[in-house]
Amino acid sequence: MTHYIGNSPQTVLDGIRSKYLYGLRRNDDGELFLVRVDQLDAGSANSIIINEQGTSTENFPDFEEGISYLDGIDETHDVVYPNLRYPQLNWNSRLLTYYVEPNTGQFVQRVSEDYSYPEGISTPGYNEGTDFQVLANSDFTDAAREYND
Repeated sequence: MTHYIGNSPQTVLDGIRSKYLYGLRRNDDGELFLVRVDQLDAGSANSIIINEQGTSTENFPDFEEGISYLDGIDETHDVVYPNLRYPQLNWNSRLLTYYVEPNTGQFVQRVSEDYSYPEGISTPGYNEGTDFQVLANSDFTDAAREYND
C-alpha cells in the first residue's frame, strides 16, 4: 500500500473540474485557430499563452481554471481585451477534436478520439514554432531589448 503526505494522485484528479482548455481565435485573414490543452500533460508543447505581452490594462484579468469565457468580442465585433490571445476560452472534461473532412469539406467533431492533422494545409498560428519560440522572436520582445540596452 502506498501512503501519501498531502494530496494523493486521486485527490488531485478529483479536484480538476475540467481537464481540457479550448481556445478559439481568428487571424486578420479570417482563418480560425483552435488550441486544446490537456491540464494533465506536462511540457511546453502542452501549454499556451493567455495574454500577449503588452500593457496590463489590455490583459484579460479573470482567467481561472474551469471558468469559460466566450465574450472576448463585443456586439460590434471589437476585441474586448487586445492582449487576450484567444477571445473565446472553454473548459471541458471531454476530449473534443475538430477538423474539416478533406473529401466532403464538412466540419467534424470527434469525441474522445484524436485526429492526425495533415501537414502544410494551414498558415502557422503565430509565425513559425511554438508559442515560446514565437514570443522570444516577436517585435515587442526585440523593441523591449533595444529599450533596455
